[in-house]
Amino acid sequence: MADKRPGSHMVGLIRSTIPPIHPGGRPIVVGAAAATLAGRLLLRSLGLRRAGRLVTTVGLSATAGSAAFFRAPARVRPEGGGLVVAPADGLVSLITDAPPPPELGLDPTPLVRVSIFLSIFDVHIQRIPIDGVIREVAYRPGAFLSADLDKASDDNERNTLLIDPADSSVAGPVAVTQIAGLVARRIVCDVRAGQAVTAGETYGLIRFGSRLDTYLPPGTRPLVRLGQRAVGGETVLADLTGTVEDRG
Repeated sequence: MADKRPGSHMVGLIRSTIPPIHPGGRPIVVGAAAATLAGRLLLRSLGLRRAGRLVTTVGLSATAGSAAFFRAPARVRPEGGGLVVAPADGLVSLITDAPPPPELGLDPTPLVRVSIFLSIFDVHIQRIPIDGVIREVAYRPGAFLSADLDKASDDNERNTLLIDPADSSVAGPVAVTQIAGLVARRIVCDVRAGQAVTAGETYGLIRFGSRLDTYLPPGTRPLVRLGQRAVGGETVLADLTGTVEDRG
């Protein structure tokens, strides 16, 4: 039965248009708004109205920018078992062969690695790349080099998920690594080993600039191209069943 309450349709439209804020970003957004309000009230109480207006303008801009940075828009995952979807929005900056992160304890034989660089304008939440079960979560501290550099995969602070595909007939596992960047200083990961996950669901974020590396199983052919824009949870990076045509 349709909701007859006044304004309910408009509320629904607003909710479908303006994405929610990821829980990990809410303290920053609320803090920016609170600091803006406190600064405005303090300056006005001292008679510094012009300065109060300036602080309000700057503060509201910072609050809006933070809210946009931590937005978590809804995404529609593609249908099909064995699909590996982009774990984040951003630019496909590298497609190369590289050993998986050593902290996973896997065979060091190089795998196809697809790297997605997130600028400050991209959605910064991360999404699970494939249906499955998390075998391991491995965190490693490190440096904070610019995330668009190739050596950032080896030197920067990172957190890696190793996921066994839910479809036992396809190759696996798939690894996805959150890599902190030049400005980023905190990686947030909300999943744990043994947890069942679904492709496209959100699992974490990296604050202020980052990169995501996806390591594909041996013999997998990537379906994206260098320089392509990826949409987290929707763009297909690879098909482990080999039934999806190259979309590059």
